[in-house]
Amino acid sequence: MLTTGVDLIEIARVERILACYGDRFLERVFTPAEVLYCRARLPELAARFAAKEAVAKALGVGVRMIARDGVRWRDVEVTGDARGKPLVRLHGRAAERAGELGLTEWAVSLSHTREYAIAFVVAR
Repeated sequence: MLTTGVDLIEIARVERILACYGDRFLERVFTPAEVLYCRARLPELAARFAAKEAVAKALGVGVRMIARDGVRWRDVEVTGDARGKPLVRLHGRAAERAGELGLTEWAVSLSHTREYAIAFVVAR
């Protein structure tokens, strides 16, 4: 099976959420490794937020705070290799759903402008 997901987000939206909720937002949505990598770089943080949405779309589910029908935000982790290439790591319900679909390989592409961040994922 081959599946894809894409998400585009306004960086200003993430900035507003971060201004309103601060560390609480970071702790609920991102893993410690993601926060460490992106903390002072809003475009990269927004791109990882978009990647979580794109992965959920590729899994055919939504993202929820409580994983009933979807996956939790922190179930999808977007880290980087030694050269900065983004990598997808799945945990919890996201890993279970990927197993149900037979998805074992993930590729992710992230990009951003001053206004928008985009993520595109392919899984098979």
